[in-house]
Amino acid sequence: MFFEPEFWVAVAFVILMVVFGYLGVFKTAMTSLDHRAARIKAELDDAERLKQEAAKVLADYKARSATAEREAADIIANAKAEAERIAADAKAKMEDFVARRTKTAESKIALAEAQALADVRAAAAEAAVQAASTILSQSVKGQVADDLLAKGISEVRQKLN
Repeated sequence: MFFEPEFWVAVAFVILMVVFGYLGVFKTAMTSLDHRAARIKAELDDAERLKQEAAKVLADYKARSATAEREAADIIANAKAEAERIAADAKAKMEDFVARRTKTAESKIALAEAQALADVRAAAAEAAVQAASTILSQSVKGQVADDLLAKGISEVRQKLN
């Protein structure tokens, strides 16, 4: 038994453990392990706290994102409504403008027609007076012809104008 290596390994192990016990290595190792366990627990608690903060920040971001999307949708809807209102207003103004321009053009046309009709009547009156003057001057002579001619011309002018 004293010549077997396992025995001497066991004896050396027991002696080593006694020396470690006497020197307080076990106590130091246990304290070190306790400190390490406490540090790991603190890190885990810190990680849990950071996870909760991240979840809170994510929820806040999602809420802000949803609010921003609703606001964007409202802005788009308002812009569309405003564009439709402006288009309808522009269409009404354009129709009013066209109606006024048409009315103005029609009144100008009517005025031009009346002026043309008056010009035609005046030209016809002048032609009739000229023709009557020529006919009367050839058929009637003297002072009587001149009086008749002046009287006829004034009557024709009054009736045609």
